[in-house]
Amino acid sequence: MLAPVKLLSATRQNLWRLTFIRTLVLAAQAGSVGIAYWLDLLPLPWLQLAITLIFSTVLCAFTAIRLRTSWPVTELEYALQLACDLFIHSVLLYFSGGSTNPFVSYYLVPLTIAAVTLPWRYSVVLSGIALTLYTLLLARFYPLQTFPIARENLQVYGMWLSFALAAAVITFFAARMAEELRRQEELRAIRREEGLRDQQLLAVATQAAGAAHELGTPLATMSVLLKEMRQDHPDPLLQDDLSVLQDQVKLCKETLQQLVRAAEANRRLAVDMQDVTQWLDEALNRWHLMRPEASYRFHLLGEGPIPRLAPPPDLTQALLNLLNNAADACPEGLEVRLDWDMENITISIRDHGPGVPLAIAEQIGKPFFTTKGKGFGLGLFLSKASVTRAGGSVKLYSHEEGGTLTELRLPRAARGDDHE
Repeated sequence: MLAPVKLLSATRQNLWRLTFIRTLVLAAQAGSVGIAYWLDLLPLPWLQLAITLIFSTVLCAFTAIRLRTSWPVTELEYALQLACDLFIHSVLLYFSGGSTNPFVSYYLVPLTIAAVTLPWRYSVVLSGIALTLYTLLLARFYPLQTFPIARENLQVYGMWLSFALAAAVITFFAARMAEELRRQEELRAIRREEGLRDQQLLAVATQAAGAAHELGTPLATMSVLLKEMRQDHPDPLLQDDLSVLQDQVKLCKETLQQLVRAAEANRRLAVDMQDVTQWLDEALNRWHLMRPEASYRFHLLGEGPIPRLAPPPDLTQALLNLLNNAADACPEGLEVRLDWDMENITISIRDHGPGVPLAIAEQIGKPFFTTKGKGFGLGLFLSKASVTRAGGSVKLYSHEEGGTLTELRLPRAARGDDHE
């Protein structure tokens, strides 16, 4: 089986991005304060500014440590983190000119992030907080004492730097959020498709269980009658035909019994490891007993240690269905190839039939769709479902020399399970 992929929640990922942005902004703020202090550009309350920057550093470190825990990140916690950014930014503005500070426009960055990532009620509350803090800074702040010309130059360059920083942060976050939304939408589409497929499989499994129960009695009756007919009719030609029929009835009974054993094995999760060559050889022998009129050639292409796998019973049935589809297209001259590499095991089945019509290529594999005059259109659908559940894939191609190439690809077991 494939290793599960750990998916982070959207809110946790957004808080990671917010922490990254906060760290960058903190570095810019600390650098600006440090330059102003060392060059003695402005008379500012350095102690208060240093304490505020230290608090922001502690918040960044605490959030990073908290995100490494398994506690879920809620929208309320995320909104409180944005509110902390608003308050920290307001304190820094209070000690550096208040509303006259060109970096006052940075208020828009947390509000933009909130509008993109949070429900509207949180955005409204954060907007109210930002507006209140901005209003207070209009009335009370620590004034900057500089010459008018120097103040004008600082205002111009500060506005440019503030705009560049805000634009970069908003663009980064918006791009990341758009990517995250696309990923979430793709995951939802995949889950919807898997849910629909599971519903169809459940419906088919329910009907199959009922049919298997009902077929037991007529098969037993047929077996008894065939045995009596072989005793009553000594004709050699008829004996051969009756023998074939008896073998087919026996195979049907064994298939029904295997369904019961497979269900029991699934409940017990008892699946044995075996060489892929052994599994494929047993499946081909069983299939050839079902389809004695078919002929095939087997090619072993893989080199090196023979990979091992633990095939569930429905995976074997999926392979038999694919072989039957190829034999239905053309029972003569089938080619079965087995190959493997470091990651996958590939079984290719090539027939010499009419190939896959382009007009219906996308419909093949859907339930109750068939290109044959007989059948229910479930074989390929069930095969794909079984192989997908085992972590593999099934693909059909029109071969360039005619016919159809069916490719069954399975994940290879861990290398430690291979024969040395």
